[in-house]
Amino acid sequence: MTVDERAARQVAEQARESRWQRPSFGKELFLGHFRLDLIHPHPTGTEEDHKRGEAFLTKLREFTEANIDNTKIEKDAKIPDDVLKGLKDLGAFGMKIKPEYGGIGLTQVYYNKALMLVGSASPAIGAMLSAHQSIGVPQPIAMFGDEDQKREFLPRCAKGEITAFLLTEPDVGSDPARLGTTATRDGDDYVLNGVKLWTTNGVVADLLVVMAQVPDKGITAFVVEADAEGITVENRNAFMGLRGLENGVTRFHDVKVPKRNVIGKEGAGLKIALATLNTGRLSLPALCAGSAKWCLKIAREWSSERVQWGLPVGRHEAVAGKIAYIAATAYALEAVLDLSSELADAGSHDIRIEAALAKLYASEKAWLVADELVQIRGGRGYETAESQAARGERGVAAEQVLRDLRINRIFEGSTEIMHLLIAREAVDAHLSVAGDIIDPDADRQAKVRAAAKAGGFYAKWFPTLVVGKGQSPAAFSEFGPLAKHLRFVERSARKLARQTFYAMSRWQGKMERKQRFLSRIVDIGAELFAISAACVRAAQDKNPSSQLLADAFAEQARVRVDELFEKLWKNTDDTDQALAKQVLDGRFTWLEEGVVDASIPGRWIADSTHRESAAANVHRPTPR
Repeated sequence: MTVDERAARQVAEQARESRWQRPSFGKELFLGHFRLDLIHPHPTGTEEDHKRGEAFLTKLREFTEANIDNTKIEKDAKIPDDVLKGLKDLGAFGMKIKPEYGGIGLTQVYYNKALMLVGSASPAIGAMLSAHQSIGVPQPIAMFGDEDQKREFLPRCAKGEITAFLLTEPDVGSDPARLGTTATRDGDDYVLNGVKLWTTNGVVADLLVVMAQVPDKGITAFVVEADAEGITVENRNAFMGLRGLENGVTRFHDVKVPKRNVIGKEGAGLKIALATLNTGRLSLPALCAGSAKWCLKIAREWSSERVQWGLPVGRHEAVAGKIAYIAATAYALEAVLDLSSELADAGSHDIRIEAALAKLYASEKAWLVADELVQIRGGRGYETAESQAARGERGVAAEQVLRDLRINRIFEGSTEIMHLLIAREAVDAHLSVAGDIIDPDADRQAKVRAAAKAGGFYAKWFPTLVVGKGQSPAAFSEFGPLAKHLRFVERSARKLARQTFYAMSRWQGKMERKQRFLSRIVDIGAELFAISAACVRAAQDKNPSSQLLADAFAEQARVRVDELFEKLWKNTDDTDQALAKQVLDGRFTWLEEGVVDASIPGRWIADSTHRESAAANVHRPTPR
């Protein structure tokens, strides 16, 4: 399916929520307005929520410690049936589903705590529960389903019928305009045809959320019974990490789906997917924060035990710096997670930017934390836990955590896509008032109107970026020693907005192609958000240890912010792009000589032609 760049952008633009009906800390931050009042003090949930959450965590911890064997799951590349049955009996597949539909009704905060807990025992189980509840059937049905759909599907999900979300195809990733799976009306049914790739939980799923093109209507979301005639799970995929993940390739051939299984309206599928992800993305930061906390524990214990040159290795500056990074980052990741989750639970904020920043930041930083742990552990960091145990040492799965975390930089929007998604939201105010000025298809009259509108907006907005609270030595004094960091955030937010404005003035319509510039803009915003979250958490904790960690993190993050600001205009972006073009044109193929390509022969992209499957169905039910 051929779709030009403009058409692809139009599909993506039509799917995003264009209105801002609720306040957003992230939106204001990118506009240069440090709205601390939107996050401090942030909501903390009710006492009933707390009791329900703590009670479930107690039961989940007991089950996890007694029944989950990460080494076995890693070795067998499979979650044992008795573990799945136990999790279902515990209600773990209905954590976020409301009690009236048979679920436990955890808040986002406690759902994330549960994912952190079980994900630390087995990342594969954490990923399964996350895919089921954050993007699988429960979330879109809860948000967009009618009452009949809620009463039909949510109790089944709560009891443990596993669900999966099917959007990606062999030749379609983050460009849904090219979606090849179709859903054609046939009386009171739709007939689905197509192939879906990387269907997390798809191998064992009972229910599927499937995105398909309805002719003349657009991408539509369906709930599909996984055992329906014409569905074949053709392969269980294997990966570098998350070896227990039940991820596959699913083919649909003339699969009938009743009209009542449409979620929302025809053509609303992509909007539903994006809205689901706004909150659903917070599950990945939960798993990342949990991994970072585990890395801190192992780094502390090992660095105190291992002695080199007369001192525990943690007392040497080279290793001490890594430990400090791990500790400060673990603190910040949990602060970002808790803040975003509390805002999601409160429902009074638009958190699309905050959730996206949390996913982006956590997936990148947790990976670096795990890499530092492997380095601290040295050869043992590269050795498997099973091998360490076999020769009489404690089996620490550092290399597994590094492998398992790597997917989070790709899952639910790669880092590159997240940069573009957040950047689009960050410049939304500018495009709202000045979009027609840089739109090549806008007529002269539209450009004149836009120019007048933009003039009024910028005449009021730009002066607010010159002077602010961050320049007052007494500002944010209620935060004590952390006040200086909040003043830095306020100053930097204004600077960030000015740099964004300068870039738009310079590149105008070409700015959308300055992806590395936009990535740095987003990364600065992410660091400022993380500093804010860390300081707010420390203020609410009122704990000297918390203050120390927040201060250390802010100091580290400020160095990164300064470096990113410098790289906005001093970089090799243009020469890198020119070199890449020549590489792609084949100018340097001589550099590839002298090696052997050991790849297994085959097509770069698998055939996804609509046809009946010729493969054996590897779908397998799980115990109920």
